[in-house]
Formats: sequence, C-alpha cells, structure tokens
Amino acid sequence: MKAINFVVPGTFVLLLSACSDDSSKKPVVNAPESTAKSTESVSVDTEAKKEDMVYLEQDPAFVKDIISASVSSQSNMFNREAVIPPQCYTKTEGHFNPCYTCHQFATPGEGRANWMSDGELQGDYGFSDLGVTNHWLNLFEDRTARIEKISDQEIDEYVNEDNYSSLAGRLMEQGWDAWYPDLKDLHLAADAFDDQGFAKDGSGWVAFNYMPLPSTFWPTNGSTDDVMIRLPEGFQQAADGKNSRDIYLLNLSVVEAAIKNFTEISIPEMDEKALGIDLNGDGELTKTQSLKRPTHYLGGASDIAVKTFLYPRYTEFLHTVRYVGIDDQGDVYTPPRMKEVRYMVKTVDHKKSTLGAFYAEEQKDKEEGNLPRYATLGQEGLDNKFGWQLIGFIENEQGVLRQQKYEENLFCMGCHTTIGSTIDQTFAFARKVDGAQGWGYLNLKGMPDVPMFGGEIPSNLEYLERVGGGNEFRENEEIQNLYFDHGKLNKEKVAAVKDVYELITPSPERARALNKAYRTIVEDQDYVYGRDANLKPATNVFRSIDTEVPPLEPQHRATYDIRLDWSGYKED
Repeated sequence: MKAINFVVPGTFVLLLSACSDDSSKKPVVNAPESTAKSTESVSVDTEAKKEDMVYLEQDPAFVKDIISASVSSQSNMFNREAVIPPQCYTKTEGHFNPCYTCHQFATPGEGRANWMSDGELQGDYGFSDLGVTNHWLNLFEDRTARIEKISDQEIDEYVNEDNYSSLAGRLMEQGWDAWYPDLKDLHLAADAFDDQGFAKDGSGWVAFNYMPLPSTFWPTNGSTDDVMIRLPEGFQQAADGKNSRDIYLLNLSVVEAAIKNFTEISIPEMDEKALGIDLNGDGELTKTQSLKRPTHYLGGASDIAVKTFLYPRYTEFLHTVRYVGIDDQGDVYTPPRMKEVRYMVKTVDHKKSTLGAFYAEEQKDKEEGNLPRYATLGQEGLDNKFGWQLIGFIENEQGVLRQQKYEENLFCMGCHTTIGSTIDQTFAFARKVDGAQGWGYLNLKGMPDVPMFGGEIPSNLEYLERVGGGNEFRENEEIQNLYFDHGKLNKEKVAAVKDVYELITPSPERARALNKAYRTIVEDQDYVYGRDANLKPATNVFRSIDTEVPPLEPQHRATYDIRLDWSGYKED
C-alpha cells in the first residue's frame, strides 16, 4: 500500500491511497497537532467515529505562499484533488440529482470520441482517500458582514471597470511567449462583434449563441459569460488562399454539424454558383440555406477530413467569466469586468481509438489510487492529455487579471478532461442554437427553454425538478421562492416564464449581493478554497464524504445529452 503525505497548515494527515483492499472506505480523522511545516507521519485510527473526521481550515499565510510561487509550481498545494468540483460534495439526500449533467453513460452506435461512460458515478462517489474530504472551504465562509460593508455604488463602479484591455500589453512587457488575449474590445461584450458573431477587429474569433449549462453559469448563481470559437487560417480561406467570410462561415457550420453529428444544417443564404460548391448536395448550383455535411472541410482546409464529435486541430476557444451587470432598468447584462479569461487550443488531433485508450488509462489510475497529474507548460498553461492546452487568467487582489497558478488551473481539469457528458472535452458549442440562427453573441432574451437532444421536457425545467433547487447546492433562495412551493417545483410557474433570460437571471438585489460576495474572494485571493459566490455558509454540502452511502438511489439516476433540441425554435 502506498502512502500519500498531505500537509495543510496546522494539521498533518497521512492519507492512504485507494488500492485493491477497501482502504477508500476509511475516514480521514483528526491527527495530533503539529507545526505547519511538519513532515513527521502520524498514525490514522481507521476505526474512528464519524464525528471525529477532520475539518480542514483556511490559512491566509498558506494562500500567500501559493500566490508567491511560480505558475508551474506543484510543490506547495492545498488540494491535489482540485479536479473534483465543489458540486460533487452536495448532500443529495438520495434523490436530489445534480450529478447527471456531467456524468453520463456512452451512447452506443453514435461513434462518439468520449468513451468515459461514467454514469455510474451518479450512484458511486469513486473518490480517492484524499478526495473524500471537502477542500472547498469558501463554501462554508460567512460573508454577510463583509457584503454589508460594500455599497451598491461601489460594486457597480467596480463591475463596470475594464480590466481586460490592459492584459495583452502587460503580458508583452514581461516577455510573454504564448497565446495572449488578442480579441480587441472584448470588454464591450456584444459590441465587439457583428450580427453574425464575427469579431469586428478581424481576429477571426466568432461568438455564438448557446444555452448556458445548468447551473454554474446561470447568472442567478453569480456570473455572466460568453464563448468564442476560432478555426485555423486555412479554414478561413478559399482554395486560392484568400480570406473568405463565406468559406469560414461554412467551415464553422461543418464543425457544428460534426460536433452534433448532424448530416445537414442550416446556413445563411449562400450562392453555390459563386462559390462553385454544391452545398446542399442536390446536384445543382443555386442559392441555398442548407448545408449537407461534407467528408472534408472546404476551401483552404479541403485536405482535412471531417470527424464526427471532434474539432479539427488548432481549434481555439475563448471563454470569459464575468460579474453580473445591472443597468438602470434593472436588466442583467454582460459587464466589462472579467473574473476570468479562459483559453483552450487543440494542439493534437488524436484518433478516437487513442482517446478511448486515454479514458481507459484514467480509469485505471483511479483504480490504482493515483492522484490526478497534468503536465505544466508554463505560459501555455496545462496539457489535459486529450490534445488540448488550457490556460486561465484571474483577478489579483486589486482586480487586475493575472495568470492562474498551477493549482488554480488544475481546477479547470475536472471538467475539461474525463467526464462523460462533454464532446471533445468542451461544453458550450454543443449547446449552440442550431445552424444560422446561432451565429451571434450570447443573447438569452427570447430564447425558449428547449429539451435536451432526444428528450421532451424543457431542459432547464428538468434540471430544476431533478436538482430540487436553482443550483447544485439548493442554496439559491430566490429561485426557491420563485418556483418552488414547500420544496416542490411548481411546473406551471416555470412554464409561464417567457424565456431563458427571465428564468435564470437574478433580481438586481441578488446580483449585487453575488458580485459583492465574489469581490471578497478576490480580496482574499483564496481561489484554492473555491470560487462560488455563496451569500451564506452552505448547509447542503458535506464536509467529508461517507463513501459507504451512494449519492443517489437508482430510481433517481438519469440519462442526459449535452446537445439540445432546437427544432421548434424560430427566431423572431
């Protein structure tokens, strides 16, 4: 049996990694007092009572040590299981199911590249011995007094400051040699793009309209966001090497058809004769609004084969996570200030069989009790082992964006590596409004609550019903009061909501409170303890997991498809 030494300030615990015996079922218990830098092992009483299980504590000095370390340093970490998100510690009480949006069984016969098939995790924690202890301590912090000290005017002014535009220049000044935020005026949100989502600066970034994944990215839970995609130069060019907006839009549409496994998709009207391409496959060159998925990409990328459920090599995504803006009318908007700038690029084009082997390797690692490990690439972030590189920038104490440290970046790996619901390790693009209607900056107004692909129940309504609340923790009191009667979802109230915007955006009072709560996390710089802007200490969250008790009873487990059925949606 292999021992893993894990040191946190003021507490030393010896954790036993999972192996062939049942050591994963042993609790983490209180250890004798020691100094923060102690390396002396202590014995663990595996028969200790449940009430003796250790509660980790926050330590500002330890946070300062992490922040002062290099971005690639792994020597001083608080949570080596940062890939387990806070939502996984929710008290499900056997029937509240926040698990299904991430953990899914593979769909047979579709040819998916994601072979994870981890739906059983809805009924089995599968945590390492280290992972059973909840390290997301910010969930339990009472921010009430600090929130009250921040005025509405102060937080509104803060949220409306631009902390994005200076980032690229500051990186260049320090000799940056990797991707930098190269989309001009992105802090202006929709105003940085034209009506079809193309960035006005000519950078090649294209915004698309999608339904946010429940419920972390619902504005009612603290953040607005947007996502942009960019394909390599060859995909933006005609066969003669000249830039062509039509060819680029067509290749973007081919990517969408591939990711969603559509054989045909709608496009803005195109002149096949002018392009010299039979887009709809009818044997004639006319004007068309339909594209039949080709075997190869078009124009300068005509030598690259289309692979279902996979992006082409060098596809890029840019994702900004922002505060919740409130205008003079009380409407929610995407404000200039960014909590995070997230970037990922696909650097390796793996075969599906190779990706399948990677999923199998990850499962074997878990069985052997190996903790997650990812290659650090310095300025280029982390390698997720599935062909993608990810880097993130986050606010420093003054609200200025800085590169994330290793452990802060590790947090992203929990979602963009091996969970069953993603398509090529991504979320948002598969949830794009289908075809021509979906090109343009994110706009929830007028968007209907459509079912998931292959389903019948509106997907957000289904989420509210399965989870039993407005977020995974069932801690969103505003949603509870609006749509639940004595803990039971009032479906008629949800059905009466006119669009997704009304359903998932907060009141001005809640929005400002959430902004203030997150601002305190920024001031503390303790992202290693969590980034959720909870207004009160969480009560529906475990401090430590009893792995003997399954998260959900069998009848409450569910299937899920991250794709959405937009067939009934016609834009006004």
